Amino acid sequence: MDATNLAVFWASVIAVSILIYVILDGFDLGVGILFDFTRGETNRLQMLNTIAPFWDGNETWLVIVGASLFAAFPAVYAVFLGAFYIPVLLMLFGLIFRGIAFEFRQRTEHMHWLWDRGFSIGSTVAAFVQGAAIGAMMRGIPVVDGHFAGHTFDWIHPFPILTGVGLVLGYALLGAGWIVFKSEGVLRDWAYARIPWLVIAVFVVLGLAFTAAVTLDAGAIAQSNLRARGWGLAFPIVGVAALIGVIVGARARRDAMPFFLTTLFFVASYLTLGVMFWPYMVPYSVTVANAAAPDASLGFFFVGGVIVLPMILIYTMGVYRVFRGKRHRGYS
Repeated sequence: MDATNLAVFWASVIAVSILIYVILDGFDLGVGILFDFTRGETNRLQMLNTIAPFWDGNETWLVIVGASLFAAFPAVYAVFLGAFYIPVLLMLFGLIFRGIAFEFRQRTEHMHWLWDRGFSIGSTVAAFVQGAAIGAMMRGIPVVDGHFAGHTFDWIHPFPILTGVGLVLGYALLGAGWIVFKSEGVLRDWAYARIPWLVIAVFVVLGLAFTAAVTLDAGAIAQSNLRARGWGLAFPIVGVAALIGVIVGARARRDAMPFFLTTLFFVASYLTLGVMFWPYMVPYSVTVANAAAPDASLGFFFVGGVIVLPMILIYTMGVYRVFRGKRHRGYS
């Protein structure tokens, strides 16, 4: 059975929203991951200042993903929560705690250590469980009669653990690129010094994950469509070239290059996953066509979507335009 146009539309909305979320919230999670590795109140204030106008709006795209999935693909929503309810809870706790820490640290003088640590830990936990969920999806999610048929801790496995660590490092690299792009002086130099090491760490984890994929999970990963779509191998090649370009840009002190080439790496990685998964929404059990709500429901949601989604996109673009350029003053 082929997916209807409305089902493809909502699948595309979810796919694009996930990518926007990963890039936008990825850099501010990355700043949070790096936050505990720098010292000095001036540097930390400047780090927070680079993301202050953006971080809460960035998470709007995660809400769009959840709401669209619940409304347009309720079967996928149910399976996903059944498979990943612990990672989802950990992610929500991480996002909530980092938000509380962000707001509370400026209201106290004696507990900065607590909120600083909470901001960093919350960011790291949220990034790790997102990556672990991606790795578990790449291994495949067992579904029987429309229900998750695996175990609660299936996501705790060497390959998902490696993808979780990899996403933490990837977000940290994206955050370092953002700091370089938006700051100046000592903090900018600090971020520049860490970019090459983060790229090397990402390469190492990618190598370990690839080794795990062809050994421990050879049967599971073989279910993907990447072999049948040889053209899709162009995306990993672009991703590797982008990472190399990040180091080149950092050495040349081109402030925009590290961030935008890391973004290109994430886009290439995401497109690789798309090649592997399509037409599955739950790899490799539930397709877009099988999971979609009735067309009458999708059409009803479409009316709201064509009004709300452009407004959110325009708001996001407006915020980034208003706060473009280097950030100089402390956050508020």
